[in-house]
Amino acid sequence: MANAYRERWILRPASHGMEREGVRLDRRHVYILPTKQGAGFAVILLLMLIGAINYSNSLGYMLTFLLTAMGLVTMLHTYRNLVGLHLSAGRSPAVFAGERARFALRLEGEEGVAHRSLAVRLKEETPRPVEVAAGGSGSAELTRLAERRGRLPLGRFRVESDYPLGLFRAWSWLDLERHCLVYPRPEPPGTPLPAATEGEGVGRSAGVGEEDFAGLRAYRPGDPLRHVAWKAVAKGQPMLTKQFDGAEASRLWLDWADLHGMGEEARLSRLCRWVLDAELQGAEYGLRLPGTSVDPARGEAHRRACLESLALYRLEG
Repeated sequence: MANAYRERWILRPASHGMEREGVRLDRRHVYILPTKQGAGFAVILLLMLIGAINYSNSLGYMLTFLLTAMGLVTMLHTYRNLVGLHLSAGRSPAVFAGERARFALRLEGEEGVAHRSLAVRLKEETPRPVEVAAGGSGSAELTRLAERRGRLPLGRFRVESDYPLGLFRAWSWLDLERHCLVYPRPEPPGTPLPAATEGEGVGRSAGVGEEDFAGLRAYRPGDPLRHVAWKAVAKGQPMLTKQFDGAEASRLWLDWADLHGMGEEARLSRLCRWVLDAELQGAEYGLRLPGTSVDPARGEAHRRACLESLALYRLEG
C-alpha cells in the first residue's frame, strides 16, 4: 500500500515508444514545504504578532502582515518556478562495470517564463544546479555507479527549487525510464589472445593474405593499423594500406567453450578483455557464446556488437 501510494508521486513519460518525449511538470506533481529558514521566519512572524497584540501596536500589526504577505507571495513564486518545466533525457553512452554511468538531462522552460535556481539530483548525489532562461533551455548530468553488467536504469530523480528567498522548497520526483548499457568489467591485461585459425573464405576474396607484399590501396576505416604504410604518411602522402598475396588470412575466434573451469562472470570478463585486445591489434575476430555468436569482423561497430552480447548474456531473451 505504501509503495503504491509512493508511486503516485513519481512523474513518468506518457509515451511507451522507443524514444521518450520527456515530461512536463504540472500542478499535480509539484510539492512544496517550508525550509528551515522558512520555519524560522514563521516563528518570528508569530512572535511579532504576539508582541503587537500585547502592546496594541498598530505599526507592529502592519509590519507583521506585510512580512506575512511577502512570505505568501514567495511561496507562490517558488511553486510556479517548477510548474511548466519540461524535462527530457538523451542517450547515455555505454560504460564498463565499475565505472560511473552518465545520464544527460535537458530542461526547457515555457515561453516568457524563466526557471531560476533549479537543482536536479539522484537520491545519493549532491544537487546539480541548473538555470533555464525564459523560453530557453538548460542541461545537467546525473551519474550512477555501474556495479554490474546489463542495463542500468537512471531510476527516479528529483528536481527542486527554493527560489526566490529560500523560505520554501518545491520539488517533484521523476522517472524518465532511461537506461545505460553496462559492459562486463574487463580482466586486467596480460592474458594472451587464443591462437587464430585459418579462415573459411566467408566474405573474403581469394588470394588476399599476409605472405607476400602485393601493393598499396587507399585506407578504409577498419583496416588494421599495422598494415598502414606509415613511411608514406610521414612523407605527407595520404593514408595507404598494404596488400599481401598468398594464403587466406587467419581469423580469431573468442570462444566461451575454451574457458574451462572459470565461472560465468569470470569468463565474460576474460572475453571482454580479449575483444578489446583483438580490436586494438586490428585482428579480424568473432565471438561465440552459448546460444549466440557474432561473425568475425573488425571495427568500432563490430566491437560494440561483441561487447553488447557480453553485457546482455542471459539477461535478455
